[in-house]
Amino acid sequence: MNSNGSNIIKIAVVGPESTGKSTMSAYLAKYYHTVWVPEYAREYCEKLTAPCTFQDEINMFYGQLELEKQYLPRANKLLICDTTFITIKIWSDQMFGHAPQGVLNELPNHTYDLYLLLDIDMPWQDDPLRDFPDMREHFMQVWHKELQELNANYVVISGLGDDRYQKAVAAIDTYLRKKANN
Repeated sequence: MNSNGSNIIKIAVVGPESTGKSTMSAYLAKYYHTVWVPEYAREYCEKLTAPCTFQDEINMFYGQLELEKQYLPRANKLLICDTTFITIKIWSDQMFGHAPQGVLNELPNHTYDLYLLLDIDMPWQDDPLRDFPDMREHFMQVWHKELQELNANYVVISGLGDDRYQKAVAAIDTYLRKKANN
């Protein structure tokens, strides 16, 4: 059971920029006949008229939590989350040298049952909201570090096209089988 006390299994689709998190989340939600929580930061940042501030990071943290809360009752056994607020910590550390204290306090309390860490083996896709095409390896290492520090249950998903999707499904199915056998 995840940290919110429900019987809904929370699957987090995470990773560096341009690894297909949104596309993967939509695919998994359709495959498992459930809903997926979009990345709050994307919609938030699209509306910004100036560079992102530390306060914006805090706003995105609370927005992501609220969005998950709104989608949870609509989930069908699984809730697929297109990223998590760990992203706020990673971006804040990179851009401002530290993360909001509220994010740091909440990280160990707001866990997911399984994290799918999408690999950087797919081609970079330009997007006005993406900033670091030359730092993908760095951010992949950061994601590993952050997930390990949380003692998170995670699987790296690599490959292209259908192969990538099938590896994600296999990872979730393996998790579900293990959970059913416990």
